Amino acid sequence: MADDAAGVWAAGLGTAGFFAFLIVVVWQIAATWRARMLASREQEYRRLTAKYADLLEDNTEILRRCTDELTETRRSVAAVERMMREVD
Repeated sequence: MADDAAGVWAAGLGTAGFFAFLIVVVWQIAATWRARMLASREQEYRRLTAKYADLLEDNTEILRRCTDELTETRRSVAAVERMMREVD
């Protein structure tokens, strides 16, 4: 009878150890997957940041060109106004 009790305890501890091992393995797999997802997300954010930095540079250049064109247009209009005043 003592051998049966020891065998039951051994089987119970072995089963508990096996399930604990499985839980740890599944937990580690989930942690690894989560870390990969976070790294992927960070890489995507870096790519988007670089893209928007390029777009900002493009918009700054477009704004500069528009400002230059507007300044030239104002000069031309001012010159036309002066000519019209001189004609009167």
